[in-house]
Amino acid sequence: MKKLLIDYVTIIRSKNAGPLYLTFDLIFRNKEDMEFIMARGVVTQEVIGKLYDCASEKISIIPYAVVNAIKITLPRKCVSGSSNDNDIYGCQQHMPLANLEVI
Repeated sequence: MKKLLIDYVTIIRSKNAGPLYLTFDLIFRNKEDMEFIMARGVVTQEVIGKLYDCASEKISIIPYAVVNAIKITLPRKCVSGSSNDNDIYGCQQHMPLANLEVI
């Protein structure tokens, strides 16, 4: 059976981190699920870069083991609120991450 990242988390969300960055929060059900995802290399700069068409060196991934969470931050493609922005709050950007296949 195909498993997705969303199958391992309680909360997955995206939001603005100022007008120039997006941040994603992955909050896992338990320590084991978080460790499993980290060990499998599901959440890496390279994977996120390909998923969001962003240079991997511009992506920050910070695990917070004490609360079973991972924060990912990357630059927005356009400034929040600009004329070509289609998600002013950045809250609709998490689905590609949620649907990431876990192998």
